[in-house]
Amino acid sequence: MAPETVRPLSLRTLHRAARESGGLLYTIPSLVFMAFAIVPAWRSGSVVVGVSVTALCAVYSVLYVYSVAMPAYPRRVGVAWLIASWLVLALAMIPLGTDVGFFVIYAMILHVIVLRGRAGLAALGVIAVLAALLAVAASSGTMVMLTVMGLATSVGIQQGIERERAQEALAEVQERNAVLAVAAERERISRDLHDILGHSLTTITVSAQLGRRLVAADPELAAEHLTEIERIARQSLADVRATVAGMQEVRIATEIASARSVLAAAGVTAELPTAVPTITDEHAELFGYVVREGVTNVVRHANATRCEIRLDEHSVSVTDDGQGLQAGALGNGLIGLRHRVESAGGRFVFSSSADGTTVGATIPDTRPAIRSAAGPVANHAMSSAAGPTSQEEQP
Repeated sequence: MAPETVRPLSLRTLHRAARESGGLLYTIPSLVFMAFAIVPAWRSGSVVVGVSVTALCAVYSVLYVYSVAMPAYPRRVGVAWLIASWLVLALAMIPLGTDVGFFVIYAMILHVIVLRGRAGLAALGVIAVLAALLAVAASSGTMVMLTVMGLATSVGIQQGIERERAQEALAEVQERNAVLAVAAERERISRDLHDILGHSLTTITVSAQLGRRLVAADPELAAEHLTEIERIARQSLADVRATVAGMQEVRIATEIASARSVLAAAGVTAELPTAVPTITDEHAELFGYVVREGVTNVVRHANATRCEIRLDEHSVSVTDDGQGLQAGALGNGLIGLRHRVESAGGRFVFSSSADGTTVGATIPDTRPAIRSAAGPVANHAMSSAAGPTSQEEQP
């Protein structure tokens, strides 16, 4: 329970904190050992001693039982609680003398609960030494037994408290991770929706503009563009549903094919790869997003006449000859793309000037280099066995 949970310190809030801690069921039954101090006091023949010891035991019992509420309060309240318990023990020494050592089991448990951690263990050691000295002075085997019981019980309680604290910390970490996971998923969905809808809506806009211009001049071609708009709209709807479900896939080959039609509809000359190299699925998806966002920016903002897409196993780039963008004016799409590339361990590439813009990504080659452990001699032998060098092959 956090220290700020219970305010102010009162009997009602104290009892509520103790009840919520769950420790009352463990502290109340152990009050039976108060009989080791109360019974001898009444057998002493002095009513004053009996009444005073009973009263002091009652006060100490309250301090002991409600010590389980102290973690709900600031540390200074717990220290004051311990000081009050020592004052009661000091007063109890007047009628009890060395028999005050019978309170050892309560003192040990009380300090472990209030102080916790290393401070509680240190206090436990000090109390054990004092109780041992009193047991020797009083020649009391019962006091020795209570000291041993107090040590064993207090250590068990200490371990239980630490285990509970560890579980609480773990629960807090799990809750924090869950919040972060939800935020990350929301960011993923918003980024994917932006990439999908931005690209699709741009394509629909360009096709609609071209179709509108062709309605009178070439109705058949205009109808083809309208059909394409319908197809893209249906595909966008399917992509949105798949994205929300976490199943949407983007591939570089598909995006290059889509870029060809989008650039052609926008009147931009496209220079595209004629073949797609061997790329892992993860990189193919990432490169697909780069091409999608790069082409979308060409059609939307660049006012370009030419667009070139370059692709190899570890990099992809989209370059245009348009009016350029300023680095400080990056839109949400490019910012999201940069985060996506960097999250994948790649490097986001962006350069823009009056001569055009380049958007791309590079992924480092993580494959281990193949080297011979035998050294240069073995390497030379391997190259010789592999056949003639390039110079030898030339006429």
